[in-house]
Amino acid sequence: MLDNYASLNANWSYPTAIRFGAGRIAELPAALTATGIQKPLFVTDPGLVALPIVKKTLAILDEAKVEYAVFSKVDGNPTLANLDEGLAVYKAGGHDGVVAFGGGSAMDIGKTIAFMSGQTRPVFDFEDRADWWTRADPKGIAPIIAVPTTAGTGSEVGRASVVTDPSDHTKKIIFHPLMLPKIVISDPELTVDLPAKITAWTGMDALSHSLEAFCSPFFHPMSAGIALEGMRLVKDWLPKAVKDGHDIQARSQMLIASSMGAVAFQKGLGAMHAMSHPSSSLRGTHHGLTNAVVMPYVLAFNGKAIDAKLAAAARYLDLPGQSASSFVDWVLAIREELAIPHTLKEIGVDETVLPEAARMAELDPSTGGNPIAVTAADYDLLFRNAINGRL
Repeated sequence: MLDNYASLNANWSYPTAIRFGAGRIAELPAALTATGIQKPLFVTDPGLVALPIVKKTLAILDEAKVEYAVFSKVDGNPTLANLDEGLAVYKAGGHDGVVAFGGGSAMDIGKTIAFMSGQTRPVFDFEDRADWWTRADPKGIAPIIAVPTTAGTGSEVGRASVVTDPSDHTKKIIFHPLMLPKIVISDPELTVDLPAKITAWTGMDALSHSLEAFCSPFFHPMSAGIALEGMRLVKDWLPKAVKDGHDIQARSQMLIASSMGAVAFQKGLGAMHAMSHPSSSLRGTHHGLTNAVVMPYVLAFNGKAIDAKLAAAARYLDLPGQSASSFVDWVLAIREELAIPHTLKEIGVDETVLPEAARMAELDPSTGGNPIAVTAADYDLLFRNAINGRL
């Protein structure tokens, strides 16, 4: 493990080119040149656009005489309307690439704008089903530079985005290999002012990615190994990042954990995400927070199917007892330490979402990666347990 703060600066090429380290946002103009982008659309969200980190970044572009426009009309759960408006701005401005700057929402819309900039079919024709991604014209996909400002979704190293379909309120995953950003600038200094609450919620999202990937039954040993280390980084560094947001070491390690979780879940996700997606679609809950709330209920549901894997994770994380039950105890403990509510009811999800939420969860693509099959009836019970606090 790297304990020397000065050593937390590197260039990586997995799964894309990553420029990691404090202060490396200064390299954004060079990254634009390297990707051939001359007139980027800078996509962020309304909560960030007026903050110093955006102003500082735009000043870097101004000094380099980069011509750009800013788009920030992005909802917490990105919608088709956000995408359509962003696309209109992109095309009207004659842009040739995207800088996606922010958390998961800005990343999702920024990446999808770049993907859709040269397509002729509707976006939901490219949902992550079967080989639908092959319908896209690869020449119509603009290059993307990703700059994460939260440590949770890991969208900066992902080949997909999530957009809410207004026709049925479902979150749909849009996938194409060329949605992977060409360059990532991962600068922990951009995350230091993230509120403790959001730090906790996004950090637990990173944990859910690694945890569900590790428990997925699919065969992907590389992702399994990455998932284990991702979980360890969350255990060691998330409480420190929440306690002191200006701890650059903790912020750095959580950015790494976030990217690792997103790489790991190529192995699959599961019922946590399948429950979180309809919760946020129907009740507007924060994605990472919802994953954190439902986490122990899903672990209990999966039971013996994951006991051996949780015990292996407990050994790697050096948890007392080094068993499946000690891993679950740690999940409950870190939730309590980070002030994560114990029930869905506490975050605005009650039984009125049923049976719609159960049906949506059954159809969610994440369900296919759960260690055991989950039906709508199972999800109905899971939701009721998580709403009422029955473990």
